[in-house]
Amino acid sequence: MIKVMVFGTFDVLHPGHLDFFKQAKKFGDYLIIVVARDKTVKKIKGKLPTLDEKQRLAVIRKQGIADKVILGHLKDPYFFVKKEKPDVICLGYDQISFTAGLSRKFSKIKIIRLKSYKPEIYKSSKLK
Repeated sequence: MIKVMVFGTFDVLHPGHLDFFKQAKKFGDYLIIVVARDKTVKKIKGKLPTLDEKQRLAVIRKQGIADKVILGHLKDPYFFVKKEKPDVICLGYDQISFTAGLSRKFSKIKIIRLKSYKPEIYKSSKLK
């Protein structure tokens, strides 16, 4: 079984997010989506997401595309990478937080940056 992991805020789920999940799913048989905690989002983006972490988690679970959907760890951004041991981590085209050291920290995990899906239309910051 090939495990694929993705991370993100996924606030106000839109077609760009769904395309991101579908692209990631193609790299393995088991997709794990890690949803950023509200405190982490506030720290990185300077504001809370529109939907709280439990709402975002529920919306993604409802899509049925992932095999596992979990909330991120509050203290260690790499906690679930260590726990779940994915074979592949897929990153969004614009994802920069916590990504710089990924390939160095986890040299056996394949890191793939996915293509954007109509970023001029479907970008969470533009849709709010």
